[in-house]
Amino acid sequence: MQTHILGYPRIGAKRELKFALEAYWNGLSGRETLSEIARELRHQNWQAQIDNQLGFITVNDFSLYDHVLDHSQLLGVIPERFQDGSSDAFDTYFRMARGRAPSGTDQRACAMTKWFDTNYHYLVPELSADQVFELNPGKLLTELREAKQLGHPVKPVLLGPITYLWLAKSCQADFDRLSLLPSLLRTYQLLFELLADEGVEWIQIDEPALVLELEADWVNAYTTAYQQLSNPRIKTLLTTYFGGLGSKLEQIAHLPVAGFHLDLTRSGNDYLKLASLLDQDQILSLGVIDGRNIWKSDLTQLSDQLQSLAGKLGERLWLSSACSLLHVPVDLEQEQALDAELKSWLCFARQKLAELNILASVLGGDPTDALDDNFLALKARRASTRIHQPAVKARLTSITPSDASRSSPYAERAPLQRERLNLPLYPTTTIGSFPQTSDIRQARSALRSGKLSAGEYEYVMKQQIKTCIESQQRYGLDMLVHGEAERNDMVEYFAEFLEGYAVSQYGWVQSYGSRCVKPPIIFGDVSRPEPITVGWSRYAQSLTDKPVKGMLTGPVTMLQWAFVRDDQPRATTCLQIALAIRDEVCDLEQAGIHAIQIDEPAIREGLPLLASEWQAYLDWATFAFRVSASGVKNDTQIHTHMCYSQFNDIMPAIADMDADVITIETSRSNMRLLEAFADFDYPNEIGPGVYDIHSPNLPAVADMVRLIELAEQQIPAERLWVNPDCGLKTRGWKEVSAALINMVAAAKTLRENRLLGKTA
Repeated sequence: MQTHILGYPRIGAKRELKFALEAYWNGLSGRETLSEIARELRHQNWQAQIDNQLGFITVNDFSLYDHVLDHSQLLGVIPERFQDGSSDAFDTYFRMARGRAPSGTDQRACAMTKWFDTNYHYLVPELSADQVFELNPGKLLTELREAKQLGHPVKPVLLGPITYLWLAKSCQADFDRLSLLPSLLRTYQLLFELLADEGVEWIQIDEPALVLELEADWVNAYTTAYQQLSNPRIKTLLTTYFGGLGSKLEQIAHLPVAGFHLDLTRSGNDYLKLASLLDQDQILSLGVIDGRNIWKSDLTQLSDQLQSLAGKLGERLWLSSACSLLHVPVDLEQEQALDAELKSWLCFARQKLAELNILASVLGGDPTDALDDNFLALKARRASTRIHQPAVKARLTSITPSDASRSSPYAERAPLQRERLNLPLYPTTTIGSFPQTSDIRQARSALRSGKLSAGEYEYVMKQQIKTCIESQQRYGLDMLVHGEAERNDMVEYFAEFLEGYAVSQYGWVQSYGSRCVKPPIIFGDVSRPEPITVGWSRYAQSLTDKPVKGMLTGPVTMLQWAFVRDDQPRATTCLQIALAIRDEVCDLEQAGIHAIQIDEPAIREGLPLLASEWQAYLDWATFAFRVSASGVKNDTQIHTHMCYSQFNDIMPAIADMDADVITIETSRSNMRLLEAFADFDYPNEIGPGVYDIHSPNLPAVADMVRLIELAEQQIPAERLWVNPDCGLKTRGWKEVSAALINMVAAAKTLRENRLLGKTA
């Protein structure tokens, strides 16, 4: 039985790619060093697949930044602003990703947004009505030839043409992106011929857009595309994931491809329907191993479920990961932070390769003791007393609607908050985090290793907080933050203090580029034994007369950015987290903190991919947020922050959250994302990010003034805040200082213009 995966983590078991990228960007090493480290990581990934006896090794899943950006370069989709001749293709790639590279003129980076319903970010292709596609296959062919030298069958992976168009945006006036399909298909045809010339037998072509609720013209485009791409010299595996095909299944089943891949973890019984429609020579690849979570698979259940189908299809049944393993950590074996019991329940990317091998052996009639080991581990997890807390379950049952509602509406709260906080027009603030310097990281490392005592560490962190407060006062900001020096991550930090969570040592997952996150693991009922942030916030507030925001991560984000237990509904787990956050919010207010930010950057990415399922999710997600925020008095101001998102279709839910102030990322869209709030007539206050913190470029005062003036065309000035578009932890102090000084100057200019009657 053939086994393969759709993709493997790129970053390395200990984030080797991250450090190599940043060294190159910062001029500490050359591109040769970066390229060599990348090559070594690719070979390690391929060897892991060979060691676990996979039938193919997957090629072209590796990327220096993002696989969608790779395809833009492959297809010659380079926005005009990067075609200035100031850098070669290598650095143009990074200029597109981050606005800057070791060579070339700084430019506005390409927009970035979430990859379907994951926390991975991709770079959005920019297309024009007269787009010319030009094949640049160098990267793909180089990696393909490297892999073939290992003497193992290879399977290159490509992003399908329809999904590529679907993910792209118009960089001019809107036009029908499908009008570009004929020329795009000609480019794919050339690519298929090149791969056939290289001796490739199978191509994995990813079309995850197929699981969405598509309009008829997009669905029909698949028939057009794959009829045209049919090539007798090469076999195509049409790959979907993150959901099922639904009503599109029968039409898709008749496409002229050599095989189909379905995500068994998310597509219900689609696999049985599709199996019944296969031609005699078509294969069915099933994503049996979850590529989105880290729990061991129930291999006994899977073998029972698939036994009959395996007998029917024989060698035409392939086993795979449900999606790319990009979304899980690399190797559980190197974990030292997790205890043996919890570790026995888990499975990272490398271990998922072994699960595929075990399942293939069992279905192939070769029994193995590993199946018994898997069964016993799952049984032990279900019986563990660590998972359930009766007090948490009892508290959940006592929640009433009043627990999810502020005592007065925003219109009555707002004047009370303005009086208490004494803020000017266009108040300035930041999203929360300030640079995580080497001194901070070294102190945290020294605490973990025992070189610093808890008291010594607290002193160091307080000095960092003091510096942060003094800096913000010097810049002239109106509402301050303590800078989050003590926090390693906005989710992991809280997870370390909550019951029911566990934190790994090397469980890193790529978010975008060199940015990696280490999602904590929710294994049991969640509660907060004691206050977490109150001491730090109280100290920060003691250093200034200006208001200092308390900074918390919201319940939906604490859920979405973790590996979540799979033995109860996600809504139940989220509400447990909300109660824990509510306790912290109330304690902050009691400590004299009257502006509290509960970040929910993940709330939109939690949407099910099918719009018909959205409302049920939004109901419990917004309810959980309100439970976390509604225990305070009317004059305490609740803020929230959301990352890159399309808000148009969830505006009622955002309004239903009833945050007094929402900050959003809008700078890369030139304030276009704000149109959703204006069209909806959003009633509360908004801080549209006036500069892009993901780019090292210094924002100009005039540019920020222009952006807020654009915002004023949508939102009354009295309800506008001025802030960066995200937290500042990844930037350096020199960049932060210059940017915030300019931002405050922009706010002052706006106030002066207002007094002079120069603005609306």
